[in-house]
Amino acid sequence: MNNLRLSLVQGDTRWHDPAANRDYYGDLIAPLHGTTDLVLLPETFTSGFSNDAIGQAETMDGPTIAWLRAQARAIDAAVCGSVQIRDTDGVYNRLCFATPDGELVTYDKRHLFRYAKEHERYAAGRERRTIQWRDWRICPLVCYDLRFPVYSRNRFDVERPGGLDYDLLLYVANWPAARAYPWKTLLRARAIENLCYAAGVNRVGRDGNGHDYAGDSAAIDFLGEPLVDLGAQPQVVTVTLSGASLDQHRARFPAQLDADAFQL
Repeated sequence: MNNLRLSLVQGDTRWHDPAANRDYYGDLIAPLHGTTDLVLLPETFTSGFSNDAIGQAETMDGPTIAWLRAQARAIDAAVCGSVQIRDTDGVYNRLCFATPDGELVTYDKRHLFRYAKEHERYAAGRERRTIQWRDWRICPLVCYDLRFPVYSRNRFDVERPGGLDYDLLLYVANWPAARAYPWKTLLRARAIENLCYAAGVNRVGRDGNGHDYAGDSAAIDFLGEPLVDLGAQPQVVTVTLSGASLDQHRARFPAQLDADAFQL
């Protein structure tokens, strides 16, 4: 495997202002041209995490999808984050993964945050996705999905004959500061148990509902060690994930060969 350069964009999302957020995050992304392979934006980066933002939900032909594709072309890297998307049977918290060639892969958040009544207004996703990008296999998930290890389980000899489903587990989030310890702990657990890299990007600042966000975006290696661990300020950090180190770890510690077989 080649190395993969991953950029975590930890921003202070503007409340219910999609146009302002596209401008804001566009300015943060622009300097990354030629220095990264994959850019990770927070969950619902055009609005903040809000049930009321359902009224601003776009379609797949809307301005944010066009913006994501344009950003990917401009910096020659994949760009992903989640946004409220209205589809035929409801509104989804949809992660969109755009690549420079115009391709777009989507994943709809499976586990809706009951504590905030997200499940009463949004539709749940039905399937997990694996994305192939620059010689890496990537599993993208959204926020509350982090609390459900079965759904993210990296299976052996299922999607990839003789190998694990994926190499990198991604989480985009709006994870409040009040629950920062579970966020940091579970990111590390998901990396260790799945013999993979895990990366999570969270927002910072205070939202329109008065919730504070501490950031704590991080990229974690397969041993649970942070390669980069951001604080609570808006910032953009790029880290290189070593494909050779991941291959060596899996060969040296092949726990995947002893894992229980099951189907999602």
